[in-house]
Amino acid sequence: AGMNETAIENFVCVIFNVSFMNCTWHVGRTASGDTQYFLYWKTSRKEDFTGCQNYIKDNCGRHTGCRFQNVTIENKRAYFLVNGSRSGQNIQSYKKMIILYKIVFLSYFNYIIVEKLTPPLNVTVNCTEASHGCEIWWQPPRTSHVKRHACFKYEIVIENK
Repeated sequence: AGMNETAIENFVCVIFNVSFMNCTWHVGRTASGDTQYFLYWKTSRKEDFTGCQNYIKDNCGRHTGCRFQNVTIENKRAYFLVNGSRSGQNIQSYKKMIILYKIVFLSYFNYIIVEKLTPPLNVTVNCTEASHGCEIWWQPPRTSHVKRHACFKYEIVIENK
């Protein structure tokens, strides 16, 4: 239902610092300046949708994203709904069930979920003249979903001064 090509496009969510999530989108191709979008989401079919409380807006004042805080995701699925109206007319809704952390790069799917990881924690460096070398230790970054530390790969860049 709703006017053709008014649904959002290019839906992207980025999880960062473990519990923050930003979701953004592009307005529909035929969306006018008075089109307004509203985002709702939930992490299970059984619970009710939660509406966005902190919208990101474009120059026309249209909602083009949302900032979420204190996000906890128990399972790997999330359900998103973006609907809205323009001049009292309904626009096409955007509904997706997304498997989180399965990063999809193909624009065919029209969405992406990414987690930006924090740097490794408690980095310790011990250099000795006797061994002419250094030992470096660290703990894996905090993440909202990776449970196995073997999943991480690290790159160390050493700069001489």
